[in-house]
Amino acid sequence: MTRLFASAALLTALLSVALTAPPSRATGQEPKEKSIKIRWLGQSFFQIESAEGRLIAIDPHGIPAFGRPVIPAEFVLVSHSHEDHALVEFVEAQKKDTKLKEADIYRGVVETKPGKQEWKTYDEKRGSIRVRNVATYHDTVNGMQRGKNSIWIIEMNGLVLCHLGDLGHELTAEQVKAIGKVDVLMVPVGGIYTINGEQAQKVTEQIKPRLYALPMHYGVPGYEDLAGPDEFLEGVKKERITKTPETNELVIPLDAKAGEYQIVLLGWRKGEAKKK
Repeated sequence: MTRLFASAALLTALLSVALTAPPSRATGQEPKEKSIKIRWLGQSFFQIESAEGRLIAIDPHGIPAFGRPVIPAEFVLVSHSHEDHALVEFVEAQKKDTKLKEADIYRGVVETKPGKQEWKTYDEKRGSIRVRNVATYHDTVNGMQRGKNSIWIIEMNGLVLCHLGDLGHELTAEQVKAIGKVDVLMVPVGGIYTINGEQAQKVTEQIKPRLYALPMHYGVPGYEDLAGPDEFLEGVKKERITKTPETNELVIPLDAKAGEYQIVLLGWRKGEAKKK
C-alpha cells in the first residue's frame, strides 16, 4: 500500500511539471526573433524597418528601370538634392489617411539660394531611433563639380546603420571618427558620379562595418548608366559575398554575431518592398 501511494504521488508530480513547463520550439508558441529589415529599391533607395515595424526611407528615386516603386515610411532621409535621390513623392506616410510633412523629410543638403548649397546638420531622436549626419562632398574637389553630400547614421534597436549617399571621395580621419561604430554600411560602388569600386573598398575598410556592407548606386541589367559591382568585389573571398537576386530584403537579427563583415548584393525587383 505504501508503494502504491508513493507511485501515485510521483505520477502527480510528473504531471504537474509537464503542465507548467514552457512550450517547446516545436509548438510554435515561442516569441519570434526580433530583427531589423533592410530593403533595396535600386540606386541608393532603401527602406529600413525597425524591430517594432517603424519604416524609414532613404534617397527615394523614380527611375523607370527600377519600377518606380512607391513605399511607406514614417520619415525620409535625403543625402543631397539630385533627382535620383530626392524624389520624396515616391514615399507615402506609413500611417493611413495621413501625409508626410516637411518635418518628416530630413534634407542633409539644402539650397539656401539659387546655386548656393549648405549642409543641414541633424542629431535628433524620433522615439527610440536616433538620426544624425556627417558632411561630405559629391566629388574630389570640395563640391565644386557636383556639390555637397550628407552621410546618414541611424541608430535603432542597438544596431548602427550608415548610408553614404553619393560620396565622391575617401574619408578623412575626422569624418571616420564622426561616423563612429557601424554595423551595416550602404556604400556606392558604381563610379562616374561617386566613388568607384576600388575607392569603395578603401572607404569600407576605413569604416569597418561589424556585420554587412551593402553595395548600392551601381549598374544592373536594364540600368547600365553606372559600372557594375565587379570592381568592388575584386579580391574579396567568395565566402564573404552573398548574392540574393530573388529578394531585395536583408533580415538582421538584433543579436547578430560579429565577425568579418559580409558583402550582400541584394535584388531590387519591383514590388518586393513590403508595405505595412
